[in-house]
Amino acid sequence: MAAINWQKEVQPLIKKYKGKKHPLEYRNFYELLVMVVLSAQDSDRNINKLSPELFSAFPDMKALSKADAESLMPFIKKVRNFGNKTKWLLSLASQIKDNKNIPETMEALTELPGIGRKSGSVILREMGKKAEGIIVDLHVVRVAPRLGIATGTDPKKIEKQLMDAIDEKDWGEIGMAISFLGRETCRPKNPKCEECVMSKVCAFYAANK
Repeated sequence: MAAINWQKEVQPLIKKYKGKKHPLEYRNFYELLVMVVLSAQDSDRNINKLSPELFSAFPDMKALSKADAESLMPFIKKVRNFGNKTKWLLSLASQIKDNKNIPETMEALTELPGIGRKSGSVILREMGKKAEGIIVDLHVVRVAPRLGIATGTDPKKIEKQLMDAIDEKDWGEIGMAISFLGRETCRPKNPKCEECVMSKVCAFYAANK
């Protein structure tokens, strides 16, 4: 059987979700950065729910850089791992100090506490900057091996496999597109295979139809 040309086959998927805003309901890049840190191992829905109060208390990086654990914690105590996230946010705010200093490269972003490659890729995509990797969130970890474009469950290895399979010009969109596919169509249980744009090359669909 001929190897699948994934670069070609993912184009309908990229087209479907191209430029679609991330589910975190941020209004500027300061809010995006804070919400991305808070959303690790938690749901976007939960972060969206508590963020209006948080940002009304700390409207920008300057305000956050003057906060302490005691003033910040009440706003994020319903977030998973809020103890560490409080420390990370206070530390990164004290480093960045002002909205205009928010980094715009993967290297600078991942040097901040609480920001890994996935978070860095999300931030760069939403800022419209050049992708330096591919977003691999929990949806991508589940869906990419299901499609057959990657194997295993290690986000770093899955990202590497995706970067090998997809041209660099599409890195900024493919991860988020697979994530949206996982949220909307390729659900963990009862995936809607019949309406999926990837069904004709999907290993899971081929094995189960």
